[in-house]
Amino acid sequence: QVKVVESGGGLVQPGGSLRLSCAASADSGGTLDINAVQWYRQTPGNQRELVASIMSGGSTNYADSVKNRFTISGELALDMVYLQMNSLQPGDTAVYYCATTILIAGGVWRKTFWGQGTQVTVSS
Repeated sequence: QVKVVESGGGLVQPGGSLRLSCAASADSGGTLDINAVQWYRQTPGNQRELVASIMSGGSTNYADSVKNRFTISGELALDMVYLQMNSLQPGDTAVYYCATTILIAGGVWRKTFWGQGTQVTVSS
């Protein structure tokens, strides 16, 4: 099994910044073959929205709503991934989730593991 833990959420004023972290680890203590990590966010009554993603080769993608404000980055193995959020707006208020996809058996299978989420609240 794989454990995914988000941290870094909190309350921030509009225009402020936060950095979220996503740490992935194997319960066995072994090395993970991580293919991709994605940040999603969700508000009550709505579906989870993909915010940003990073692939093992380093390519990144962003939702239009966060382009030029959010930056996703990570360690080489993607076992630690960050989401730097600048110029935060009330509309960014949500629970942010990290989803880590690992390759199994040399890539024959893929499995995605989710964290419990971290609350981000943007309010004056």
